[in-house]
Amino acid sequence: MGLDTINCVFDDPIDYLVERPQSSNNMLHSTRDDKIPVVNNLMDTGQDTEKRLYFADGKRKVDYVLVYHYRRRTSVRESPGQHRLSIISNGSFPSAVGGKDKEEGKRDWAEVAVDMGPIDPAEGDKILVREEFEASLMEAGLEMERDKETKTHGHAFIRLHAPWLVLCREAEFLKIKVPTKKSYELKEETGLSATMSNVWRKLNQPFQPNVPLHEHSRTKFLSHCFSRDKLHLYNIKSKDTFFDNATRSRIVYEILRRTACTRTCQTMGITTLIAKGVYDSAFPLHDGDFKDSGQEQGKNDRQVLHDEWARYGAFYKYQPLDLIRKYFGEKIGLYFAWLGVYTQLLIPASVVGIIVFFYGLATLDTNVPSLEMCDENKNFTMCPLCDGACDYWLLNTACGTARASHLFDNPATVFFAIFMSLWAAMFLEHWKRRQISLNYSWDLTGMEEEEEHPRPKYETFLLQKRQRKKRKIKKNKNEPVKCVEENTDASRDKWRQRLLSAMATGNMSAQEKLTWRDRLPGYLINISSILLMFGMTFSAVFGVIIYRITVSALMAMSSDPETKSNVRVTVTATAVIINLVVILILDEIYGAVAVWLTELEIPKTETNFEERLIIKAFLLKFMNAYAPIFYVAFFKGRFAGRPGDYVYVFNDYRMEECAPGGCLIELCIQLSIIMLGKQLIQNNIFEIGIPKLKKLCRTLKDKDRALVENTDHQHRPPQQWTLDYDLEPFEGLTPEYMEMIIQFGFVSLFVASFPLAPLFALLNNVIEIRLDAKKFVTELRRPDAVRAKDIGTWYNILSGMGKFSVIINAFVISFTSDFIPRLVYQYMYSETGTMHGFIDHTLSYFNVSHFKAGTAPSSSEFGSQVTVCRYKDYREPPWSPDAYQFSKQYWSVLAARLAFVILFQNLVMFMSMLVAWLIPDVPKNISEQLKKEKTLLVDVFLHEEKEKLQLIQNLFTKDPTHSVLPEQPLLPHQTQTDHGQGLTTAGSGAPRTRARAASFSQFTRQMSMSPRTETPKHTAV
Repeated sequence: MGLDTINCVFDDPIDYLVERPQSSNNMLHSTRDDKIPVVNNLMDTGQDTEKRLYFADGKRKVDYVLVYHYRRRTSVRESPGQHRLSIISNGSFPSAVGGKDKEEGKRDWAEVAVDMGPIDPAEGDKILVREEFEASLMEAGLEMERDKETKTHGHAFIRLHAPWLVLCREAEFLKIKVPTKKSYELKEETGLSATMSNVWRKLNQPFQPNVPLHEHSRTKFLSHCFSRDKLHLYNIKSKDTFFDNATRSRIVYEILRRTACTRTCQTMGITTLIAKGVYDSAFPLHDGDFKDSGQEQGKNDRQVLHDEWARYGAFYKYQPLDLIRKYFGEKIGLYFAWLGVYTQLLIPASVVGIIVFFYGLATLDTNVPSLEMCDENKNFTMCPLCDGACDYWLLNTACGTARASHLFDNPATVFFAIFMSLWAAMFLEHWKRRQISLNYSWDLTGMEEEEEHPRPKYETFLLQKRQRKKRKIKKNKNEPVKCVEENTDASRDKWRQRLLSAMATGNMSAQEKLTWRDRLPGYLINISSILLMFGMTFSAVFGVIIYRITVSALMAMSSDPETKSNVRVTVTATAVIINLVVILILDEIYGAVAVWLTELEIPKTETNFEERLIIKAFLLKFMNAYAPIFYVAFFKGRFAGRPGDYVYVFNDYRMEECAPGGCLIELCIQLSIIMLGKQLIQNNIFEIGIPKLKKLCRTLKDKDRALVENTDHQHRPPQQWTLDYDLEPFEGLTPEYMEMIIQFGFVSLFVASFPLAPLFALLNNVIEIRLDAKKFVTELRRPDAVRAKDIGTWYNILSGMGKFSVIINAFVISFTSDFIPRLVYQYMYSETGTMHGFIDHTLSYFNVSHFKAGTAPSSSEFGSQVTVCRYKDYREPPWSPDAYQFSKQYWSVLAARLAFVILFQNLVMFMSMLVAWLIPDVPKNISEQLKKEKTLLVDVFLHEEKEKLQLIQNLFTKDPTHSVLPEQPLLPHQTQTDHGQGLTTAGSGAPRTRARAASFSQFTRQMSMSPRTETPKHTAV
């Protein structure tokens, strides 16, 4: 057998890519048997950049690219001064290589590629699968071109082109809407509204991107699902440009996704082949280089997007959403549209937040509670902050904290919390209207859900289950296992064909499907792992709490008075930075864990996988980002106890308390540092730095390889598919959405504690839009154009967070801020009806003689003159019969807090529902235009039927003796369209029924029988 594999010797080393010896058993008919001509894979220096997007003939456009790694056969070099290599075979080496004469062969080094067989069985199997897959693609009508590779190993690029007949067939199957010749004028505004619209349009003109607009902006062409029977109705100016590049690549991707390999492996679709390593990647091409060539009239869509959208200098301009949708597809277009709406609506929220902040700044000097805290004449002697080492302290030393707290804890904060809750409802309603408008303008109305193919891992698991079941049945019949292994090729192929036919028709679930028993281990691991991740998050928060407690105690024991005075500021700042670092690290871990857990559930389709991944990632990252903030807002200082009866951690460390000004200022610091740090670090390091570092490493690696293997072509620019392959693959929109959803939580959930959060979110998003745009245009491969009507699960998450924010803000105002205690004091306990005396009212008394042994200050600057110290709480004084028990004021304040939560929640929920009810989901002009388009389409089709009937009557009147033959289904290639007359004929004047597409193989065979139809071209390049 070894002699047979060595025997195949080619005159040209490139023949390995063109022809391959067939195996005696199950080797398929090779797609390379036609001695396909090959072309150089490097572009000439003077070649036009547009030609990079076409086949070698410069006419057929490259719609999709498949990439796989190849390794050439062992090469043998010989020279006149060396002995020839002796190989025992049935043939011999030629004396000259590649057609050279003997003299030239003697002078030069010669390289001969010897077919030594596959390097390993796995590589050989991949070659067989590729051959069958490519043959199936040709059978489906696609045309191919492959590279001429001269390296010993590297990446091979297969270019795919969909001819007009294939595009028409698939566009009809996919129900792609295309413009018809029928158009109508949009209703023009009149009166005051028209004047205001013109003024607004002129004011907005500097902010509009400079992109090519439609010739008639007031003219709307009717759209209808493509049909090969109605070609005369469509506005087809050129077959090459009727379907744009994104639509063409989407059509080719649909063919790649459903094409099956039934004989070499039980596999369906390019996704499965990539997962199994048969192909490295598959992607559509970008429209040339993104750098401006200097020709204003010749800019491609990628250059326009780069100049008008993906530059930081264009931050003030609107996004060219129609061009984004045209280039990247509806799903990515909807993401950027949603991000733009969110960013725009942050402007009014930011303005109101700034007003609230300046209101606090303006009333700072008239705020009575902060003035009382800063009054040195009050002389409130406070209890020690720690046991033993800490001394008594005066309340006026916390003057700065109290004044800073008033900036965010003032009556305007309540108004701002109500405003932001209504803002969240208005944002969701506005987005729904915007989404429906985009659906109308992008021809997505009435779009049906496309049937999805199973994921590769789902297929693999299902096949394994079938094989286990089959082995179990044979084992129960007492058949030897050897019989299973020695099945005939015919029975094995029959079983594979039956399985793949079930997969192709979507009836796999009817024959075999995964039950809850199959998924139960995955579900159990999911639940336990998520609980473990929650425990890890709580442990990280608890570890930071221990850090704060221990560092506070250690700094309080310091002999340096400056260190003692800065204990609270130092501990708070360092603890928040530690929290930020932990959050960033756990974010990356939780993202990978969420993907792993979702794989364990074995979702059937990509949509199911994405939805489950979103839920898991959101739960883990939400808990990770907000756990420290929830602790400061609702738990810190609540369980610390009181002097003489403190709560201890590990019997040594006292639980920490809030600052004298309250926990709201600490919540503000925590929220601002985590929010700003997370955005800055993730944007600058994770989204900019890491991709650039990867690109630099890849570039250096490619340069080293080029110097070794491609020194003769080092000055020639590569083709577009090579440039695109060097870019990062598109990983989906989940990370982009997740980042914005977490930011939306910072803006809405705890906005009562930090009114400037919308402003910082706005500044971040202005940069984020351009950063994401630059990444999509310049750093990522072109994604597949995916149709989508909405943003999916993300809308439900936003809606849930909007409702949850009402509850959170109600509790923040009630329990974290001093808003309710101030109201209760002013209207129930104040003798003058003012805030004078509020600080004294909130401080309780403690007899220092009641300290436990070892907890009183060991040495005090106040000496023994201190008999009573104060602490912030509502408790009875030590001289009361119920000493240190909660006082009546405590219960009054608690009742008022709970009442405010109920009132605030119901009021804001009612107002949010009222806003949602008042704002219709569908804009009035859109609903009117949809009705008008339906009426016009009905008129068009009625007119067409009348023309058909009239044509038939004319035929009967001209030839009354003519007998009409029964209608026969006509083949797709028999349809000829006369665009000039707008008529469709099928060999005769009689009307025809639409052909039934039974299968792609039948379609191809029928085409090949027609002398007028060109056979599919498969060019090896």
